[in-house]
Amino acid sequence: MLRTTAATFLAIAVYSFFVLLFSPPPKSYYHSLFISNSLSDNVSISHHLYTLTRRPHVAGSEANAEAASYVLSTLSACNIKAHVVSYEVLLSYPDSRSLTLTPSPSEPPITFDLKQEIYEGDPYAAVAREVLPTFHAYARSGSVTGQVVYVNYGRVQDYETLKEMGVNVTGTVVLARYGKIYRGDIVMNAFDAGAIGALVYTDRKDYGGGGGDAKWFPDDKWMPPSGVQVGTVYNDSGDPTTPGWASTEGCERVSMDELESSGDVPLIPSLPISGADGETILRSIGGQTAKDDWQGSKDSPTYRVGPGPGVVGLDYKGKQVFATIQNVIGVIEGEEEPDRFVILGNHRDAWTFGAVDPNSGTATLLEVAQRLWKLQRKGWKPRRTIILCNWDAEEYGLVGSTEWVEENRELLSSRAVVYINVDSAVTGAGFRASATPQHDDLLKQAAQQVQDPDNSSQTIYEQWVRSGASPLIGRLGGAGSDYAAFLQHIGVPAANMQFGTGYPVYHSMYDDYIWMETFGDPMFRRSVGVASVWGSVALRLADEEFLPFNYHSYAFEIQKLAEDLEKEVSGKGITFSPLFKSIEELAKAATKINSQKKEIKEAKGWTSMWRNDHNRVRELNDRLMMAERAFTDPDGLLRMPWYKHLIYAPSRHNAYGSTTFPGIDDAIDSAKNLNTAESWNLVQHEVWRVARAVRHASLVLNGDLT
Repeated sequence: MLRTTAATFLAIAVYSFFVLLFSPPPKSYYHSLFISNSLSDNVSISHHLYTLTRRPHVAGSEANAEAASYVLSTLSACNIKAHVVSYEVLLSYPDSRSLTLTPSPSEPPITFDLKQEIYEGDPYAAVAREVLPTFHAYARSGSVTGQVVYVNYGRVQDYETLKEMGVNVTGTVVLARYGKIYRGDIVMNAFDAGAIGALVYTDRKDYGGGGGDAKWFPDDKWMPPSGVQVGTVYNDSGDPTTPGWASTEGCERVSMDELESSGDVPLIPSLPISGADGETILRSIGGQTAKDDWQGSKDSPTYRVGPGPGVVGLDYKGKQVFATIQNVIGVIEGEEEPDRFVILGNHRDAWTFGAVDPNSGTATLLEVAQRLWKLQRKGWKPRRTIILCNWDAEEYGLVGSTEWVEENRELLSSRAVVYINVDSAVTGAGFRASATPQHDDLLKQAAQQVQDPDNSSQTIYEQWVRSGASPLIGRLGGAGSDYAAFLQHIGVPAANMQFGTGYPVYHSMYDDYIWMETFGDPMFRRSVGVASVWGSVALRLADEEFLPFNYHSYAFEIQKLAEDLEKEVSGKGITFSPLFKSIEELAKAATKINSQKKEIKEAKGWTSMWRNDHNRVRELNDRLMMAERAFTDPDGLLRMPWYKHLIYAPSRHNAYGSTTFPGIDDAIDSAKNLNTAESWNLVQHEVWRVARAVRHASLVLNGDLT
């Protein structure tokens, strides 16, 4: 018996020796290699960006199809299985536009040329004619004439201020400056206030350097006076004719009449205009002087609210056509868990050249792909499948990603571990990230491993903390990019990252390679930094035996936010006790699953050579992966049913804004306005809805049937 035991241990020792001798390096070795200088390549990123931005490439155009081919060929050259997924979707283009201003009854009308000017020495002058005339995608066609009212940023509270001032907006054309909220909500709020048309301009104070002696592009980073920020005014996600299902060949589509009645497309014409044209119109507006925080830069005219005496004539005619869009999908199949997907995504289509938005992200995605290929050549194989996605028609309303998610809903719901998005990878200095809370620790740890591209003596995390960003990690409530369909529609955990915040030439003709090379990312080291953090996060999610999710962060955050909401409705008879009880259960479930993870790890070692822990690990990971799904509700949010997530969603009056507990928040706003028993009962109902969702997440983490 003793000889047998000795022989067994000798066999184990010999086996272990040969395993150690011939085993590939641990995953952590490849992860460290991924962020090393030996694999990163800022020259390659620069080349990708230059190639992608040689021509304007709006969705549905030939140039954008060429850009898709470039992405496809680059992924294929990295030995990544790549293919194109096409959809026929409704897109919108300008047909004709005109804008006139009659400053007063005694003055002749002014006709605006509505053109962005080419600057002297512009290397893209030869292809500038390919830039679409400035317009709002899906804007309503129509011709309106009316006195002008200045409405600041066009927010709900701005109209409340005008009402307090006694200003009647009904029958007027509003002039709003872009900023603070999504442009589609600017137009919708104008319609709700009774306006017949909307003009949205780019104010010098926000994007032009503040006036005075400020210079603009190409001499400085600021928007030139003729610059115009174009964009969509569609108030939903995906192809407008297939709300909730994919735009596949021969699919069902809603009619244009049904589309208009949905409330998701504007019911009044609108037009984006330049800062120079906006100031010209502002000079024609009389009436009361606007509040101090409604004023422009020091050398701007005094902003008054009107109405009139200036009268504008706005005429817009758009054409809506069905066009082919192309998502490019690359797949690196996992060796041990090929049916678990770690998804990285970025969109490709741009309103003009798109050097920042979105192709700094596309170039970075291709850099990540090339580094992963280099790892594969050194022997690395991912545990889980990594999917690289390059979306189309994001600018029109997250169309490409939404159609793909809607088509693959069931597979993604059961197999997607995470979606990590990078839209504009670099707009300037300073790292920023947003995510669902279970990613917080992972994002911080990844940033601690990567050198700050602007200061080699510190890490990105150290720069991030010193920047004073509060909160350090934002939340993905807004519908500003392609994470929306994953997180807010089907409940896949998500993250988003970039260097910088906003940038002045956003969605204008001046968002080109020269602006990026000169102001956004000189030497393209920030792009390298984004690629390193993005890839590091993806590698840990793809390779680590246990998914690095921590739901304690979730419980802590929603507890604090629920306490804030409770204070807001104090004295209204609303009880938050069911929600607090559910959050307590979530915290306990997070502690339990962390303990189980630790227990399995400690049980490993010599004994694991004859004991199979794979099923236990897999089952625990599935609970970590699926808990986010439990925060969704099949009925979705009131008045926004496509958005299913009850914890994070866009604000009802600002699609870019992030709202926590959106159903409760919206119900509170409504109840404060109506102040009826029924409206306050709805608040209580929404509290119960969220409480049930949080409890469901706890049950998933626990993994036991009741």
